[in-house]
Amino acid sequence: MKRLAILASGSGSNAEKIMEHFKNSEKGQIALVASNKAEAFVLERAKKFNVSSFTFSKKELEEGFLLEKLKTEKIDWVILAGFLLKIPAELIRAFPDRMVNIHPALLPKYGGKGMYGAHVHEAVKAAGDSETGITIHLVNENYDEGKIIFQAATPVNPDDSPEDIATKVHALEHRYFPEVIDSLL
Repeated sequence: MKRLAILASGSGSNAEKIMEHFKNSEKGQIALVASNKAEAFVLERAKKFNVSSFTFSKKELEEGFLLEKLKTEKIDWVILAGFLLKIPAELIRAFPDRMVNIHPALLPKYGGKGMYGAHVHEAVKAAGDSETGITIHLVNENYDEGKIIFQAATPVNPDDSPEDIATKVHALEHRYFPEVIDSLL
């Protein structure tokens, strides 16, 4: 059975869907949830599933604390679910083709530094795009440039607000992210 760690910076709705999906799985288990923010609600969600969790600082991430913790916990896969810090190259190298991220747009559109959450949905609205979606990809050393594993689209209506777009994108994330992770194992 594969041991997965989830990294998240915020609410953790995707993390919860992943923990729910794997709670009785024979392929993988969520062994750890980690956040760079002590107030992140994802830590409460981890408690609900009896998943071990901890927080770390940006400095600890950069100095290898997180990597050492992942090694100690014998983690096989790292899942980024709304994690906003740049992943150090050393950490990426420790999990070759075993670190996965989800992005709330159809990459390569609306990717890169600063393009997360509401910023993405506002950009989609401002551009007048007729569709948006999600991209699940491997993590490399550049924001949102890793190999694309899966994409799913949803229509954007002219009268959709950025909040409406976010709701549609979240539905795709919650539906597909756990399934895609499962298929990778």
